[in-house]
Amino acid sequence: MSGAALPVPAGRAAGWVARRAVRTPRSAGRVLASAVTVFLLSSVLTFGLGAVSDANPAAAVLGETATPADIARLDHEFGLDRPLWAQFGSWLGHAVQGDLGRSWFTTLPVTDSITAALPVDLSMAGLALLFAVLLGSAAGIAAALRPGGRLDRVVTALCTLLGTLPAFVVAIGLITLVAVQLRLLPSGGYVPLDQDPAEWLRYALLPALALSLDAAAGIARQLRTSLVGALRENYATGAVMRGLSRRRVLFGHVLRNAAGPAVTVLGMSVPMLIGGAVVTERIFNLPGIAQLSLRAAEQHDVPVIQGTLLVTVAVVLVANLAVDAGLLALNPAARRAPSPAGAR
Repeated sequence: MSGAALPVPAGRAAGWVARRAVRTPRSAGRVLASAVTVFLLSSVLTFGLGAVSDANPAAAVLGETATPADIARLDHEFGLDRPLWAQFGSWLGHAVQGDLGRSWFTTLPVTDSITAALPVDLSMAGLALLFAVLLGSAAGIAAALRPGGRLDRVVTALCTLLGTLPAFVVAIGLITLVAVQLRLLPSGGYVPLDQDPAEWLRYALLPALALSLDAAAGIARQLRTSLVGALRENYATGAVMRGLSRRRVLFGHVLRNAAGPAVTVLGMSVPMLIGGAVVTERIFNLPGIAQLSLRAAEQHDVPVIQGTLLVTVAVVLVANLAVDAGLLALNPAARRAPSPAGAR
């Protein structure tokens, strides 16, 4: 490898993985095979980012006073004088065992650096997903109960507005209103969850809320549309005619059938949340994996950049596997659905 990879927002680095997110339930075997294939392709792309750069990592580490002999010696120590295929095979073989190499500048294991930073992103993303599910589900169900009514129009307008606002704009607005003017929550910083859960929540509320609103708007839109359509189906109409209340029909029969598109949106929101964390972490001064990647990019620290991108892709794939599992749980008949090749 001859150069350093440029920093790519985590959501963009795995963006095409997100476009492979589940839209219809698939069998567990097909899901796993797809995840393995995407992971291997993503590892090739991640490793290849460094190969297309013109920067010289050894020269960057040694500084401007380095001689050609010094650069050649360090290239040999880093293994950069080997063919690319040999470098890739060695890197991937160690990566699947949890060894992402060592930083060229700090000499610390990349795995240790990511292990320290990743819980910040996972805890924020988890809280943001929780907010998105609660807010989006409540808004979507409320709008679907009276389609075309005043509440439906208000929810639709709010979802449209929130869907156009980037996370960093929402973050700045929340800081201005909640932290500066009302002084209800801190404007930045981070306290580990295992150190003080109450303080962690105080510091996590604003960034998680800023990340969640776009996902909540998407969930609300999809759930509202699915519920309105499902409530017009014959089985729902028949249940109402038999004397069941509209709310009972919705929560007892319709919601399970109509939740599939909203679950898919939730899964596709994961790379968007990680991508938004690149800016959100800087605004709220969070020591997450995005900031680790950006610092590494400034130093051309290739192993750290590769490690953060590969871990990000793995997180997105795990989220998509969870979405598949959720869709299969909502639609058990999909497990028995024949494959297109076997259809007659």
